[in-house]
Amino acid sequence: MEKKDGRNDKNQGLGRFEPGGDLEPIEDRREYENRLNALPTDQQELAHELSRFADLCQYFEREKMDIPAEIVEDLGRASRLPLPERLEKIKKLNQRLMESLPNACDGARIRQ
Repeated sequence: MEKKDGRNDKNQGLGRFEPGGDLEPIEDRREYENRLNALPTDQQELAHELSRFADLCQYFEREKMDIPAEIVEDLGRASRLPLPERLEKIKKLNQRLMESLPNACDGARIRQ
Protein backbone atom coordinates (compact mmCIF):
# COMPACT_ATOMS: atom_id res chain seq x y z
CA MET A 1 0.00 0.00 0.00
CA GLU A 2 1.46 3.33 -1.03
CA LYS A 3 1.28 6.21 1.42
CA LYS A 4 0.70 9.88 0.64
CA ASP A 5 4.42 10.60 0.88
CA GLY A 6 5.16 7.94 -1.79
CA ARG A 7 6.55 5.35 0.63
CA ASN A 8 5.46 1.75 0.37
CA ASP A 9 4.54 -0.29 3.49
CA LYS A 10 6.21 -3.28 1.84
CA ASN A 11 9.59 -1.55 2.11
CA GLN A 12 9.41 -0.98 5.85
CA GLY A 13 9.86 -3.32 8.80
CA LEU A 14 9.14 -6.98 8.22
CA GLY A 15 7.19 -6.07 5.10
CA ARG A 16 10.55 -5.67 3.37
CA PHE A 17 10.80 -9.49 3.30
CA GLU A 18 7.33 -10.03 1.80
CA PRO A 19 6.64 -10.34 -1.93
CA GLY A 20 6.84 -6.83 -3.37
CA GLY A 21 9.26 -5.64 -0.68
CA ASP A 22 12.83 -4.64 -1.45
CA LEU A 23 14.12 -7.78 0.32
CA GLU A 24 11.49 -10.15 -1.07
CA PRO A 25 12.33 -13.82 -1.67
CA ILE A 26 14.20 -14.36 -4.93
CA GLU A 27 12.96 -17.30 -6.96
CA ASP A 28 15.21 -16.77 -9.98
CA ARG A 29 18.67 -18.23 -9.32
CA ARG A 30 20.31 -15.74 -11.74
CA GLU A 31 18.73 -12.78 -9.95
CA TYR A 32 19.91 -14.20 -6.61
CA GLU A 33 23.48 -14.55 -7.95
CA ASN A 34 23.39 -11.02 -9.42
CA ARG A 35 22.31 -9.51 -6.11
CA LEU A 36 24.86 -11.58 -4.23
CA ASN A 37 27.68 -10.55 -6.56
CA ALA A 38 26.76 -6.89 -6.07
CA LEU A 39 27.63 -7.17 -2.36
CA PRO A 40 31.09 -6.43 -0.95
CA THR A 41 33.21 -9.60 -0.63
CA ASP A 42 32.81 -10.01 3.14
CA GLN A 43 29.05 -9.63 2.88
CA GLN A 44 28.95 -12.14 0.00
CA GLU A 45 30.57 -14.77 2.20
CA LEU A 46 28.16 -14.05 5.03
CA ALA A 47 25.22 -14.25 2.62
CA HIS A 48 26.44 -17.67 1.42
CA GLU A 49 26.73 -18.95 4.99
CA LEU A 50 23.32 -17.59 5.91
CA SER A 51 21.85 -19.27 2.81
CA ARG A 52 23.35 -22.55 3.98
CA PHE A 53 21.86 -21.98 7.41
CA ALA A 54 18.44 -21.30 5.87
CA ASP A 55 18.70 -24.44 3.73
CA LEU A 56 19.51 -26.50 6.81
CA CYS A 57 16.57 -24.96 8.68
CA GLN A 58 14.27 -25.85 5.78
CA TYR A 59 15.55 -29.42 5.91
CA PHE A 60 14.83 -29.60 9.64
CA GLU A 61 11.33 -28.27 9.00
CA ARG A 62 10.63 -30.76 6.20
CA GLU A 63 11.79 -33.60 8.43
CA LYS A 64 9.69 -32.22 11.32
CA MET A 65 12.78 -31.91 13.51
CA ASP A 66 13.43 -29.17 16.04
CA ILE A 67 16.53 -27.05 15.67
CA PRO A 68 18.46 -27.30 18.95
CA ALA A 69 17.51 -24.37 21.21
CA GLU A 70 21.13 -23.44 21.90
CA ILE A 71 21.75 -22.97 18.17
CA VAL A 72 18.75 -20.66 17.90
CA GLU A 73 19.98 -18.67 20.91
CA ASP A 74 23.51 -18.45 19.48
CA LEU A 75 22.11 -17.22 16.18
CA GLY A 76 20.37 -14.36 17.99
CA ARG A 77 23.61 -13.41 19.72
CA ALA A 78 25.57 -13.66 16.46
CA SER A 79 23.39 -11.00 14.85
CA ARG A 80 24.92 -8.42 17.18
CA LEU A 81 28.55 -9.31 16.41
CA PRO A 82 30.78 -7.38 14.03
CA LEU A 83 30.79 -8.86 10.52
CA PRO A 84 34.01 -10.94 10.70
CA GLU A 85 33.02 -12.53 14.04
CA ARG A 86 29.45 -13.04 12.82
CA LEU A 87 30.70 -14.88 9.73
CA GLU A 88 32.80 -17.24 11.85
CA LYS A 89 29.93 -17.81 14.26
CA ILE A 90 27.49 -18.66 11.44
CA LYS A 91 30.03 -21.11 9.97
CA LYS A 92 30.26 -22.82 13.37
CA LEU A 93 26.46 -22.86 13.73
CA ASN A 94 26.15 -24.50 10.31
CA GLN A 95 28.65 -27.14 11.39
CA ARG A 96 26.76 -27.76 14.64
CA LEU A 97 23.48 -28.08 12.73
CA MET A 98 25.04 -30.62 10.39
CA GLU A 99 26.40 -32.57 13.34
CA SER A 100 22.98 -32.61 15.00
CA LEU A 101 21.41 -34.40 12.04
CA PRO A 102 20.56 -38.02 12.77
CA ASN A 103 23.09 -40.41 11.25
CA ALA A 104 25.32 -37.50 10.27
CA CYS A 105 28.42 -39.23 11.56
CA ASP A 106 27.69 -42.92 11.02
CA GLY A 107 27.32 -42.77 7.24
CA ALA A 108 24.07 -44.78 7.35
CA ARG A 109 22.60 -42.92 4.36
CA ILE A 110 25.66 -43.17 2.14
CA ARG A 111 25.29 -45.63 -0.72
CA GLN A 112 27.94 -48.28 -1.08
